[in-house]
This record gives sequence, C-alpha cells and structure tokens, in this order.
Amino acid sequence: MKALFLVTGRGIGGDAAIALNISRSLSKYGIDCEFALNHGAPGLLFEKHSIKWYETSIPQAGGHAATKFTLIKGGFKTIKAVFEALNLYRKVKPDIVVGSIGGGAIVGCMAAKIAGIPSVGIVSTPSDSKISKFTTTVALPESPLFNSKLNNKNVHKAYMPINPDVVSGKKEKALELMPEGYDPALPTILLSSGSTLFEKMALAAPKLRDSGVKANIVVIGHPLDEKYREYLDTEGILYLGYIDWVRDLYKLADFVIITDDGVMLHEAIACNLPIITLLRVKYGRYHNMCDIFKGAMVESELNDLDQTVNVFLNDIDKTTHKASEYGEDVLKSSDKIAKIIYDRLK
Repeated sequence: MKALFLVTGRGIGGDAAIALNISRSLSKYGIDCEFALNHGAPGLLFEKHSIKWYETSIPQAGGHAATKFTLIKGGFKTIKAVFEALNLYRKVKPDIVVGSIGGGAIVGCMAAKIAGIPSVGIVSTPSDSKISKFTTTVALPESPLFNSKLNNKNVHKAYMPINPDVVSGKKEKALELMPEGYDPALPTILLSSGSTLFEKMALAAPKLRDSGVKANIVVIGHPLDEKYREYLDTEGILYLGYIDWVRDLYKLADFVIITDDGVMLHEAIACNLPIITLLRVKYGRYHNMCDIFKGAMVESELNDLDQTVNVFLNDIDKTTHKASEYGEDVLKSSDKIAKIIYDRLK
C-alpha cells in the first residue's frame, strides 16, 4: 500500500517535519510513503534523508495570517492546483492521500475526493480546518478545531507529531560543535522561531543580552531577510544559523525562547525544557499555547522580555515539572496520527 503526502512550504521546516514524522510511524504498518512539494521547493529536509519528491502546485494563502485578499487569490490558485494534483494521482496511484497543513491539506484532500481516493488532512489553520466537512481530519493544537467541542466522528485531535528520537540528543556533541565564545560554566538560553528566523526573534537576542543576564545566548534558524543578521553579528550572541543537530542542542539548553506555535515548541515539551513563548513573531499571529500546555510555559512580548526572564527564572523548576507531564503524550502523537491514517485506509 502507498500513501502520498502533499506538503505545504519549502520542505525545510515544520510542515515538512510533520509529514516526515508521520510517515515514519506509518511505515510500521507496511505502508510506503511518497511526497509531493510545491514547484521549486528546495526540500532540504527531504534531501538530508535522501528522499526524492514529486512536484505539483501547492499554493499558500498565508495560513493564520491570511487575509480576505490572500484567501481569494489562493482560491483561484487552488482550483488549478487540484487539477494538477489529479494528474499526479494518476501517475503515482496512491491508496491514500495525506495533506500536510494549509494548501497541502486543502489541495490534497479536495483532489482525492474528486478522484475517489481516501484522504486524511492534517490541519492547523482556520482555512485548512474547513476540509473537516468532507474528509477525515486531524486537528493540531493551532487549529480552531482543537479546543472546540465537536460532534464529528471524522475529526480527531492530536499534539504536533514529532520524531521521538528528539529526546536522544547528546550534550557532548553539542559542546563540540559550539563556536568560540561559548562558556560551559554559564547557563544556555536557546532562541528560535523554527527553521526560519523572523525579525522579532532576532531582535530578542540583543535585548536579552543588554538586560545583563549572565548566560550563553544561542540563536538558530535561517533568516527570513538577510538584514536580520545585523542584529546577531555582535558580541555576546552566538548565532548558529540553520543546523541539523537541534536535538543535541536541546540537551545543552537550560530553557528556550521560541514562538507559540510549531514543531519546535512540542519538541521542547518532549525534552522537558521550560519555555518562554515570544508572542506575535510570525506576522502578528497568536495561538495561546499556554492554554494547551498549562503551566509548562510563560508568554512575553518583546518589550517585556528582560523582565519576564527574571521572573521566569524564579519558578523554572516548577515550569520544568509541568512540561514533563505533557512530554509522553507529545512523543506518542506521531503513532496516534499514523493509526488514524491506517484505519482510514482500511
């Protein structure tokens, strides 16, 4: 049996990681998994795992930051993309289609409905969550469906699927890879907005440094705009760029400052790391993850970050304990979603 994943984005960040993590669990059922990305997507995460992919149109409408204009514009692109996906299905002949977030979920599941192929949509935005009206849907914590009381047997809820190996990092390896200027005698604070580094997260690093906190301030991610490097190429900030050894870095970090969304937040929870979520980093959107993981994190605006850190350090042990209470369920999420897909296939 074969599953075809339609994956939104560039194939280097969260949407791609979601698809790969689910596919690993799905392979335990003897299902071969193949992938399709948008035309021109670099697919670095797939290349890293020596995975080839198909190309097809997978439009984006802005996700949580979508406007009426981008939704209308995306709608016209979606119609064309559905027909292109149908041609891909005839070539690949999948037994089931899995749409991974946004355009991948919408296009993948709409085309599968027309083709008479079973499908499952992995959703996290208001737009892609609407496919729950006609196909099996897995709502992740960022989806409005996750906190809703539903009477729909086709809608399932799950934490973000992560690779369980994330907890197997090596602190020693991270220490070997740290650049000159790293002080192992100081605590380590990790800042990231995911695979892509947004401006507000880049600005948080010098603000944290100037607050006088005695720590290694480590920043990762590929900048959305190259000018953001100017905030980081200064003394007191260790900027590592886009790395593939994050699981080792987790073992070195004492706590993380990340966005209130995405795979990395769930990875931090699984690693029992205390979290400060920097708000409205990505296009101003807000997900209220503190309500999903009560007690395991605190929120902060950029202007209040230095004050938040000082208060946060007083209760860090309590926050770490709360994170550990959610960790096991997060680690099992990929297997839970794979079982849903397998049952739909049957």
